[in-house]
Amino acid sequence: MSTQQLIHQLARTQFLSAAQWQTLFAQHTQEDAATLTALAQNTAKTYFGNRIYTRGLIEFSNYCRNDCYYCGIRRGNRLARRYRLTPEDILACCREGDRLGFRTFVLQGGEDPGFSDDLLCQTIEQIKARFVSCAVTLSVGERPRSVYQSFFDAGADRYLLRHETANAQHYRRLHPPGLSLEHRKECLWTLKDIGFQVGAGFMVGSPGQTDADLAEDMLFLKELEPHMVGIGPFLPHSATPFAACPPGSTEKTLFLLSCIRLMLPQVLLPATTALGTAAADGRERGILAGANVVMPNLSPLSVRKNYMLYDNKICTGEESAQSVAQLQKHLSAIGYALAVDRGDSPLVKLKKKES
Repeated sequence: MSTQQLIHQLARTQFLSAAQWQTLFAQHTQEDAATLTALAQNTAKTYFGNRIYTRGLIEFSNYCRNDCYYCGIRRGNRLARRYRLTPEDILACCREGDRLGFRTFVLQGGEDPGFSDDLLCQTIEQIKARFVSCAVTLSVGERPRSVYQSFFDAGADRYLLRHETANAQHYRRLHPPGLSLEHRKECLWTLKDIGFQVGAGFMVGSPGQTDADLAEDMLFLKELEPHMVGIGPFLPHSATPFAACPPGSTEKTLFLLSCIRLMLPQVLLPATTALGTAAADGRERGILAGANVVMPNLSPLSVRKNYMLYDNKICTGEESAQSVAQLQKHLSAIGYALAVDRGDSPLVKLKKKES
């Protein structure tokens, strides 16, 4: 089967086998990429029109108990300037986001023992009480089921937990002993079982990644059927074991965004900060490749530069929530508009309708 045939099969059936994925990744041409992009863009517009959902990102702590080899806020990075926002700081970010029209707040941080689970639950409750029409998304790593349940009961709606790679051997290369792919996957299934809108994802071009690994990623995402998928190019950080590794490819990231859009037509798919860091027009190209979410930064300017997962992260310019007008201008130039609602996954509405 030709690569063009594989692309059209993917668009028609939303499925490829592992061998077919590897063939497509290894043998696709520029013409194939153009075909894939056009199909993905049309698919996104079929389900979401020209509306791009926004999420206000609040990076509330860069402390982390883990020592992942690719991450700039890893425990072993003694050069990191650590910070931890208070619940009052977080609420102030939400007030600013509410003023700017945001209806989803994403609380992201390392696995910080100093910001207790109880305190996070209290913070969620305060946000939901003050901003009753908003959604709260968490991205705070691996937790026991009871803790995930407490977050959900406090009012959290969504949870982002990248699986990073679906191949156990590759996972071991990226993470220290004590972390396992099996447990990461278990957390994702648990979150989905509790009732969260769940997001998974991976880095493109991470050290040691092969096309076979990427094929496993696609098959796992198809099996999980998450509500959101976040991918971006691997970008090295100078204070990690992977400092000298080359960054992931922008073009391959865009290709994979389009593949995911065709495989999971109704998924929420961000054009990530990493993509915007890798290429000046990365966010816009991501949207044209099938993405439909952007996440401007609501964190205080004084700490944005300290939440440095990788070197050269954009953290003071148009990625900020305060630059909404400029973001809208960029989107208008390519035929899109910012949506002002919560932007819940259509899969949630579909499930409610079926039940």
